[in-house]
Amino acid sequence: MAASKPVVRKKTTATRRKPVKRAASIPKPRAKTRSEKLAVWAATTMAKQAEKHTQTVTSRKDAAILRMTHEGCARCKGNGQIFTQGKDGAFTGSKPCPAKPTKTKVSRMRVAMAARFGADKNTGLVGWTCPCGTKEKPRYRDAKAATAALRTHERKKHGGKSVGGAWYGQVSTAAPDTDPAAPSPEPITRPISDSGMTDEAWEAQNKPPLAAETAKRKGVCWCCVGEGRLFSAYGGEQLVVVCNFCRGTGKPTHAAPA
Repeated sequence: MAASKPVVRKKTTATRRKPVKRAASIPKPRAKTRSEKLAVWAATTMAKQAEKHTQTVTSRKDAAILRMTHEGCARCKGNGQIFTQGKDGAFTGSKPCPAKPTKTKVSRMRVAMAARFGADKNTGLVGWTCPCGTKEKPRYRDAKAATAALRTHERKKHGGKSVGGAWYGQVSTAAPDTDPAAPSPEPITRPISDSGMTDEAWEAQNKPPLAAETAKRKGVCWCCVGEGRLFSAYGGEQLVVVCNFCRGTGKPTHAAPA
């Protein structure tokens, strides 16, 4: 009887592991003396500031491209993106303009100039403020990036707890607040005869006006504080007058005092 041949087992091919790329860490020089420590601190600070400036200029270029390609757009008023607001007038977010761009190509030199010079170099960007007094000027591309920076500040300075910070967007100073095609209504005066209040108490219903920067940050008119109307007493008559600056809309106006 012939001997049976042994079964040859197949060897399992060992799977080769892919090499994991590790981020190259730059070792910090060991500083011994006080002057060396000061030099290391100065070099590190300058590098962080240079990186921050580069990111800001890049955001300004992106915003300048959007402004130039949406120049004359009635949807976004030439801003390239739309800042949304809540019922209280506070900014709630930002979204790209859904309208078709008016231009498909812009000059590289014009973009570089607009990102570094002029009053509109930060137009279209977003900044944030914190009740503790810390704030950043508009340098972020959208509300999402500004909110992330605000959360980082809260995590470092406030233990990760929200303290009521907010962000704000900068729009073009040449853009009108309302549609230019719509006729601006005239201020309306309505007399009140049965209020049962004295003239002093009637006028005391007006909220104190806000500073220009505060009103712009909150997204309300500086004069009527978003109410759209004012209480006045004149000639023995108590009146409800539509705000002459915002025309009763309660929205920010460029006629705010400096």
